[in-house]
Amino acid sequence: MTIRINKPIQGGTVKAIPSKSEAHRLLICAALSDRETFIECPDLSEDIEATVRCLESLGAIIKHNGSNFHVTPLKIPNNLQPSDHSRVVRPHSTLNLDCGESGATLRFLLPLCGALGLSVAFDMRGRLPERPLGALGEQMTSRGCILSSSGISPLTCKGQLKSGTYTLPGNISSQFVSGLLIALPLLSGESVISLTDALESRPYVNMTLDTLRLFGISIYEEDTQTFRIPGGQHFHSPGNVKAGGDWSNAAFCLSAGAIENEVTCTGLDINSKQGDRAIVELLANFGAHVKYDIDTVTVTTGVLRGIEIDAADIPDLVPALAVVASTAEGKTIIRNAGRLRIKESDRLHTVTMLLSALGADITETEDGLIIIGKKTLTGGVTESFGDHRIVMTAAILSAVCADPVIIQGAEAVRKSYPGFFDDFRSLGGEFEII
Repeated sequence: MTIRINKPIQGGTVKAIPSKSEAHRLLICAALSDRETFIECPDLSEDIEATVRCLESLGAIIKHNGSNFHVTPLKIPNNLQPSDHSRVVRPHSTLNLDCGESGATLRFLLPLCGALGLSVAFDMRGRLPERPLGALGEQMTSRGCILSSSGISPLTCKGQLKSGTYTLPGNISSQFVSGLLIALPLLSGESVISLTDALESRPYVNMTLDTLRLFGISIYEEDTQTFRIPGGQHFHSPGNVKAGGDWSNAAFCLSAGAIENEVTCTGLDINSKQGDRAIVELLANFGAHVKYDIDTVTVTTGVLRGIEIDAADIPDLVPALAVVASTAEGKTIIRNAGRLRIKESDRLHTVTMLLSALGADITETEDGLIIIGKKTLTGGVTESFGDHRIVMTAAILSAVCADPVIIQGAEAVRKSYPGFFDDFRSLGGEFEII
């Protein structure tokens, strides 16, 4: 689908969609629980639908009524939790799990299926087969699982994961850590996750720990790089929970307010554990005017000046921040964003390609970006590179372009924010499908 932006966002108010990061975690924990769970989550995305499909393949029953998920949990194999008479033995046949392009779905459910002792085949699409599993796969194979060769779909896993010490680098993917934190409490013995270096994207692991605590799971942090996980634990449903507003996607609308017209986003918890709520502070550092209370953030443009950004904990904010940097006076330097090269696209490269195509002054470095701001960009034609965040970046950037912006492959936005262009229109933007 090719979209032509005829008028950029003019300002207004929009409600943040539910966080897919929180929804992934809540759905998985609910599927492992002792009773039904209701999750307030009115909007869906392709990634969330992937997690739902996979959990249903494992035996959970998940219904969505337009506002909430109703999750009936799957049955845990007898040998893991023998005290529960309702548990049933694992199936002997291989289960097919369709992950789509969702990296979180794969990385969370792979160790979980190992812990459940299931034989599974993960179907993957897009760039997902290329995204690394090396460190996680090595640790799982050393603890009882057998995995097929990486880089090829489907990825198969069989065997029984065993408790013990899992050693991982902290600078590849926080999702490796989160997946193990979810899976290891189900095993009979105690386990330890030991990181060989500092953990990047730490807020995402904090989100996992908070969700596990909500479902009655105990994890002990011995230090910043060591997690001790007692075995034989049970997930206990809190009954009713809510996926908070998504700061990662709201960042695009808030950035639109920073560069052109006032935008208000509702449904955002300023005290959220989502690391991407850092967008509030960063936009203020650029010089935008930011007002917020408990659940509402309003951003208005100001005198924008380039800043230096350490993106180690907030890689998903880089595309939105690049929008603001492209029009901020002087130089913006973004560092420690090397993990963006293993996202839905090589996002450092594709952000550079996008901004260059629209007339920005941008240089790609090994682990970041250098952007020299301009008052006006040219506009023009860009690809989405199959990346949802590239689509949103291009649409928001149209506010500072002299000519229309044309986005090829705009359907990629459905991966995380299917209603993005509806919200774009509600904020005064105009577009046509060509």
